[in-house]
Amino acid sequence: MQGILERDGRVLLARRAFEPRRGHWDLPGGFLGETEDPAEGLRREFREETGLEVEPVELMRIDIEPYDEKHVFSLTWIVRGEGDPRPADDVDELRWFARHDLPEEMAFPGQELVLRAWAARQQDA
Repeated sequence: MQGILERDGRVLLARRAFEPRRGHWDLPGGFLGETEDPAEGLRREFREETGLEVEPVELMRIDIEPYDEKHVFSLTWIVRGEGDPRPADDVDELRWFARHDLPEEMAFPGQELVLRAWAARQQDA
C-alpha cells in the first residue's frame, strides 16, 4: 500500500535506502502487518518514512504488481498531511515532484502507471 501526498501540484516521493531497487524513487508506503487495517498501515508507513501524520482521503487505485520475485496486491491512496517531511526508516531522501518533472524510472513499474494517472488528474483539475 502506498500514498500520494500532494502539495501545490507536486507529489512527495521517497528515494529507497535498501534493496530491492535501492536508490530509485518510490511512493511512501509499505506492507501491512498480518491483521493490520489498511488505513492504519498507511498512516504507520507514512509516519515511519516521512515523520508525517497523514489521513487517507480517497482510494485511487488497486493494482497487482511485481515485487522482488512475487506479485503483490497494491492499494494507492490519496492522502492529506501537514508539516515538513523528513526521511527516516528505509528512505534516503524525500523530494517534491511536479507532474512535468517526475523521475524517468520509478522503483516499481506499477508506480509509473499510478503517477501517470495522478498527473492526468492534475491536468484535468
